[in-house]
Amino acid sequence: MNKNYYAILMAGGVGSRFWPVSTTDFPKQFHDMLGSGETLIQKTFDRLSKLIPIENILILTNEKYNNLVLEQLPMVKQEQVLLEPAMRNTAPCILYASLKIKKQNPDALMVVAPSDHWIEDESAFIANLEQCFGFCNQNNALMTLGIQPTFPNTGYGYIEFDKSYESPIKRVIQFREKPDYVTAKGFVESGNFLWNGGIFIWSVQAIIEAFEKFQPAMQNLFMKGFESYNTGNEIDFINTNYTEAENISIDYAVMEKAENVFVLPATFDWNDLGTWGSLHDKLPKDNYNNAVVNATVILENASNNIIRAEGKKLVVIDGLDNFIIVDKGDILLIYPKDKEQDIKRITALANDL
Repeated sequence: MNKNYYAILMAGGVGSRFWPVSTTDFPKQFHDMLGSGETLIQKTFDRLSKLIPIENILILTNEKYNNLVLEQLPMVKQEQVLLEPAMRNTAPCILYASLKIKKQNPDALMVVAPSDHWIEDESAFIANLEQCFGFCNQNNALMTLGIQPTFPNTGYGYIEFDKSYESPIKRVIQFREKPDYVTAKGFVESGNFLWNGGIFIWSVQAIIEAFEKFQPAMQNLFMKGFESYNTGNEIDFINTNYTEAENISIDYAVMEKAENVFVLPATFDWNDLGTWGSLHDKLPKDNYNNAVVNATVILENASNNIIRAEGKKLVVIDGLDNFIIVDKGDILLIYPKDKEQDIKRITALANDL
């Protein structure tokens, strides 16, 4: 394995649309959402470790999830787990991790990947990632893996690329916000738009130069602790200074401002597993399009549902179409799948009870 390859695994999200399974104390990346025998973070770590040395994979997460990370990834050492004392979106934590890596290896090439996405063809993912590493090793580039759109999805941001490039790697023209349906349909029909999957690749030098140019205040803040990184003084510095960082995503902070941005259209199937409906799409289904996870079921006049329970609980359903049925602890959720975006709001209501 190439000792210059590094990964930053983003594992700090809450996954509130997967309530009641995903909670602030035990979010979705630490659950076996697919019924595969592995949690999402375990599957992502295994996938990255096919190319990247285990000791070079850093986990970025909230300090409340430290024990969960170490329990589920026993091959990881505590110093590989970077704990955010406060939630400040993706730019500050990526800069923090990048400076740690630079101090250890200034020749590093990095991938930043969410811990809770579904990727089916892992060999194609590894091949795409190697291609991006090779490009970033030869060019001062900030790269992303774009996902080929299969329909006009209004829930994703889009990447517009230059069609005139004949090479597989394309120059990015601009990032586009989540569109309405008509706009998304135009994007898909144009042939030069990809879904933004939130997977980034660059050299450590290129990303730090970008922060210096576009986020000098944040760069100066984290550089104050450079001497403490990878030492016993690092945690004290982070705990004291991290909350001063601006709450901003890597997209807004850097990617949308930079001109040296490139995209490789991915050759693997991908799903961000952001909602129960997206999970339903990726699970095996019966003849009536019902998906079942960890439950024994009797289904009559039931179709297009996703059913999840604990302990192989028997679930009997008659007359439901297109519903989410989840039994977890002392909570039973029975909710229309076409209103799944409201589950985040329902979660807040339930937490107030």
